[in-house]
Amino acid sequence: MKIGKYEIYAIETGRFKLDGGAMFGIVPKTIWDKLNPSDDRNRIELALRTLLIIGDNKRILVDTGIGKKWEEKYADIYGIDHTKYTLEDSLAKIGLKTDDITDVILTHLHFDHAGGATMIDSDGIIRPTFKNATYYVQKRNLELAMNPNEKDRASYLPENFLPLIEFNQLEIVDGEFEIFDGIELIISDGHTFGQQLVKVSDGTRTIVYCGDLIPTSSHIPIPYVMAYDLQPLITMEEKKKLLKRAVEENWILFFEHDPYADCATVKQGKKYVELDTRFNISEFPL
Repeated sequence: MKIGKYEIYAIETGRFKLDGGAMFGIVPKTIWDKLNPSDDRNRIELALRTLLIIGDNKRILVDTGIGKKWEEKYADIYGIDHTKYTLEDSLAKIGLKTDDITDVILTHLHFDHAGGATMIDSDGIIRPTFKNATYYVQKRNLELAMNPNEKDRASYLPENFLPLIEFNQLEIVDGEFEIFDGIELIISDGHTFGQQLVKVSDGTRTIVYCGDLIPTSSHIPIPYVMAYDLQPLITMEEKKKLLKRAVEENWILFFEHDPYADCATVKQGKKYVELDTRFNISEFPL
């Protein structure tokens, strides 16, 4: 897909699984299981999809997947699977290596978004995966990651972000602004404090990386809110606001965790905004 000066790619980094009930909150299993069938441990399959933005002498990655630093016990709990997709293989398909990435925008520091930000080298040292990149994270999200509450503690793993500080590759940003020409940050606080969504627009075509505000196309309905969210009522209000703009301005929504499609457009239904068309970003010619 081409947006202004940028080429846009979906980068698949793997698959994992989370409890379906936790992913859909108050929505009954009889409903969500039809949309995202669960396994015998009540887990649903989820993508670990990142967005690659190439242009203006930059190769920008939005989020990094779950990474490969996992002990066997936790890899089993989360059903982590790199047999079909890896970050390295997906980059290689478009002729890139991790060393070619110039910038990494982390929506937030939960393990399934920032786990791939670091790696274990041949000497057993945990270091940034993208050695030539500057990483960007919101100030409030880093503060929460450094001092997590009881609800969030298992999601913020120090090995995913402390090395970014130690190797002097982390830039702390604060608030909504245009981080690069045509690329804006949108703040969302419902899921966690200081999550930053990424909007790429040339005034005609716009794509928004929805992060965990709308993790899959199944989460477009307003009440479909994850139990992981710190402030679910705020999540709902943020979804209403974003979806309203998506309809009015014909935005493309990019899903990090949808196992079936990269993107979708939405439309105004009789009462609420609803899914219009799902598709893959590769269907758009550069």
